[in-house]
Amino acid sequence: MILTPIPAETMPEALVTFERLLAGKPLPLAAFRRIAATWPVPGGVDTPEQRAEAVRLAHAHGIGTLDEPPNASFMWDGDVIRTDVESTVIVHEVAHWLVAAPERRPLYDFGLGPGPETTLRKEARSQQKLTFEECMHEEQQTSLLGVLWEAELGQPAILAFLEQNWMECWERESTAAFFIRHVEELFTRGLIDAEGRPSTARAWADGRQQAA
Repeated sequence: MILTPIPAETMPEALVTFERLLAGKPLPLAAFRRIAATWPVPGGVDTPEQRAEAVRLAHAHGIGTLDEPPNASFMWDGDVIRTDVESTVIVHEVAHWLVAAPERRPLYDFGLGPGPETTLRKEARSQQKLTFEECMHEEQQTSLLGVLWEAELGQPAILAFLEQNWMECWERESTAAFFIRHVEELFTRGLIDAEGRPSTARAWADGRQQAA
């Protein structure tokens, strides 16, 4: 949920200001430009094509999927992502799989406790392995990686970037510093490259670009 919506007429100023706050930081600047390039949003949001591409992203990483809604169980049950949800949610869940420690991938909701779509909340809590603070940090990493994957897929990444409050107080240096810290951590972990582009399933990602 957006804490403070940014009016459409203010977005150009907000994007320019945020980019200026990233001056001297080539990696975060490159990552931000990938996201900002999806504004304005030219086409549909959460189209069948976007959902299908999000499912293909999961399969490209060897992640199983199940075409049913998660509201009867889990978004991730340790084996499959449930994909009868918005495309941005599917991409976010792929990012969760990438960010999670491998030993937590077989756990309900990656051992983070119940996600917003999960209804078997007691079961998910029983497998929670991280503290609240650790969960919040992993969620931030997941959020940003998911946004960058949306940009890679040509989907409206800027909407998720706004929805997940990466530009809350966009005129402040502290907001840019928070973004910089998480971009640099994703790079250190090998999840994005020096251009801010997701680095996993690269052969698949390169192939779809060449086919476009």
